Amino acid sequence: MSTSVLQRDSVHEGLGYVLAVSYPLLAFSAAGRAVYQIFFKSGLSLETGPLTSAFAALCYLLAALGFAYHRAWSWRLSLAVLLLESTGTLVVGALSVAAPDVIGSSVWRWFGIDFAFFPLVQPLLGIAWLTWPKTRRKFGVRAWPGLPRRAAPGPAA
Repeated sequence: MSTSVLQRDSVHEGLGYVLAVSYPLLAFSAAGRAVYQIFFKSGLSLETGPLTSAFAALCYLLAALGFAYHRAWSWRLSLAVLLLESTGTLVVGALSVAAPDVIGSSVWRWFGIDFAFFPLVQPLLGIAWLTWPKTRRKFGVRAWPGLPRRAAPGPAA
């Protein structure tokens, strides 16, 4: 096996490991932030931020669950959750910049600035890892749904 193939395999495995470890940690910290803001922070004038953080924690937990089980259903779950998370981060991030009073303090505020922009970057890395052919094979997802399969090369006519 060539060195470049080994390096790609180690990058692939390393990225999977980082995602599997970081998503539960991010779920825990987002849930902690939401619980603190909802139940213990006095003078909270806007509940949009804490509720958004709670929703983000649920997304992170579902993505981590999807990463833990290497089945086709968990691959689909993770991909759907990561797409939803990316959309949420972009929408809430844009709203927090354009109209900060609407969102309040949230995990996704300013595209995840309070969490070192992990909420912005992490789902994109997760989507890249999940769509990697080796990952799809590992999860039992052979081809993209709706795409025609390539015909096997046959004898030249």
